[in-house]
Amino acid sequence: MLLRIVHHTRYRYQTPVLLAQHLAHLRPLEWQGQQVLEHHLSVSPEPAQLQQGLDAFGNWRCFFALQSAHQTLDVGADSLVQTRAPAPLPDSPPWEAVCEGFRYHAGARYLPASEFLFASPYVPRDEAFAAFARPVFTPGRPLLEACEALCGKIHTDLQYETASTQVNTPALEALAQGKGVCQDFAHIMIGCLRSLGLAARYVSGYLLTQPPPGQPRLIGADASHAWVSVWCDGAWHDFDPTNDRCGSPSPGEDYVTLTLGRDFGDVSPLRGVIQGGGAHQLQVDVTVAPPDEYRQLTQARSAADAANSAAARSASAAADDNGTDSSRAG
Repeated sequence: MLLRIVHHTRYRYQTPVLLAQHLAHLRPLEWQGQQVLEHHLSVSPEPAQLQQGLDAFGNWRCFFALQSAHQTLDVGADSLVQTRAPAPLPDSPPWEAVCEGFRYHAGARYLPASEFLFASPYVPRDEAFAAFARPVFTPGRPLLEACEALCGKIHTDLQYETASTQVNTPALEALAQGKGVCQDFAHIMIGCLRSLGLAARYVSGYLLTQPPPGQPRLIGADASHAWVSVWCDGAWHDFDPTNDRCGSPSPGEDYVTLTLGRDFGDVSPLRGVIQGGGAHQLQVDVTVAPPDEYRQLTQARSAADAANSAAARSASAAADDNGTDSSRAG
């Protein structure tokens, strides 16, 4: 599937920012499940310094510094990505055998996946997670079958509710309250798996969504998404507890993988340190669509904007001709 992803972030600051340093993770990964055909990153105002490279997890990251005063920051990422349909989950060994494979013993070879066994800033290892997962991790059950059941359990038992948590809400708190958003669901599933001795990582990306029946797709109406990747038999397999979907190497061809990490803290799309600024307003607009559809959307939006501008000019001209102040009501 060919998808266009446009991710735009705007900060408006109450007072001028004098100096700023930012780190962006906005370029999708190149891997077996997808190919990045085009990518363009724009930053306004123009940075004094900009460097791109790979982080410790193999994600593309961009560091940029602003050294002149500014009251707005605009960061835009425009990507064209070719995805492929995933394969069904393969057969897998019992989950206890996979845990045993991570157990240290003299002469054992190093497994990079073992980095994702341990607690991380957003995801502790805790008995509450293990207790939640145990009903589906029965003795001898194949690992990927148990993970699929856990994915469904989170989807069923927890309530998806926008704004029910904050970006820094602990995963244990989200589990206790029984609701959250995709970031919380991913953190909870990762916590469950790590608490049982399994390797799991956080996946940040995008999902092609469909507008309500009878309504058009809207530019900027999508959002970033998050799901989970589980290590088994030399490969990673993906599970999306928010939508109860899974597959290898991704949950579906309508998914675009942006970054991989231990938790959200490793892969935040944009973060930074600023001097000045005071309070700020943040606006994030994300659009995921097939390229032809996106082109039609932007053309329709441009035409609507032009019509609105023309109407405003006509109204202003009419007000001037009548000798009235168009800025006052009544």
